[in-house]
Amino acid sequence: MRISSSAIYDLNITQMGLQQYNLTHTQLQLATGRRMVTPADDPAAAARALEVSQSDATNNQYAANRVSASNTLGQSAAVLQNITTLLHNMKSSIVAASNQVLTDSERKAAASDLTGQLQTLLGEANATDGAGTYLFSGFQGATKPFVQTAAGVQYQGDDGQRMAQVSVSRQFAMTDPGSDVFMRVKSGNGTFFTNTAATNTGSGITSQGVVLTPSLVTGNNYQVNFTVAAGATSYTVTNATTGAAVLPSTPYVSGQAIAFDGIQFDIKGAPANGDSFTVAPSTNQDIFKTITDAITALNTPVIPSNAASSASLAQSMGIANAGIDAALNRVLTVQASVGARLNELDVLKSSGDMLSVQFRQTLSTLQDVDAVKALSDLDQQKLSLQAAQKSFVQVSGLSLFNYM
Repeated sequence: MRISSSAIYDLNITQMGLQQYNLTHTQLQLATGRRMVTPADDPAAAARALEVSQSDATNNQYAANRVSASNTLGQSAAVLQNITTLLHNMKSSIVAASNQVLTDSERKAAASDLTGQLQTLLGEANATDGAGTYLFSGFQGATKPFVQTAAGVQYQGDDGQRMAQVSVSRQFAMTDPGSDVFMRVKSGNGTFFTNTAATNTGSGITSQGVVLTPSLVTGNNYQVNFTVAAGATSYTVTNATTGAAVLPSTPYVSGQAIAFDGIQFDIKGAPANGDSFTVAPSTNQDIFKTITDAITALNTPVIPSNAASSASLAQSMGIANAGIDAALNRVLTVQASVGARLNELDVLKSSGDMLSVQFRQTLSTLQDVDAVKALSDLDQQKLSLQAAQKSFVQVSGLSLFNYM
């Protein structure tokens, strides 16, 4: 078979071009550290690598979200700890100010101290994260949540919780609304609230009581009415909601438990004839109003030798004490929730880090070049190209004219 000179040239150029491409491709693999220089090198592996890369990028975004959530929750935890300490200090101040031997000026000094602590509490409630977003304003991160008005402290945020997607299946609450932390504090013992009537003239004061049998609690309003006749004091209990008599006339003993419809409390002191006490279902009362009412009570002069005046102060301090205890319980509940979320973030971080390592190992298997093999291939391809070039020179130089 005869092969033309042009065919010999074309065939050799094609083969040497292919060998040069293979050599260049191997050089690129070594230079980039990638086995797949283009998707055409391994279409199936390239598709798989793209899928793994996207999953790794998503996992990295979840990691960034976890860092942001952890920072925000960490700041919330620090603020809540400050608030817990502040409420303990307020409770101590109120207990100290409840001492009946204090003068009006000393009580006013205590009220001034409480006013300063109230402003500090307001500042903590308006705390922001590092980006200037308010922690306790719900979805309204740019809105200052609590403002002081003539009617008291008002909440301007909402009930939302700002969420972050921290894993494929987990959406995380980064914040707690101020309405839950500061505004929805139950009065009294959380189930019912007792108080003295404003018209009382005796020295009787009531405790906030306890629930004995939850299933018997009606949620109705009650009134305890006192009668003093011939030196004997007695009381009756009426269901103010239904008008029905609950307890008939009962001899009064200071500090003795009064129990009915699953609840129990006591009244101490010497109620006067016609004095009454109320029992009502607990309602939400913000901690700011609780402290403000205590300040108002401490600033109100106590009239010497007036039993009702002293009793009113003692009752106000008792209500304030119970209100601070309820606020502390509320803050501690939120604080525990924040701590639990921070612990869960640590677990999710560990899982995310392990997943990231797995993604990178898979990508390395799919993409990374075997340097030893590539160097061996490079030497072999270089040798083959050199041999092809030398043989082509010899073949292309053959001619009959050399023998004429």
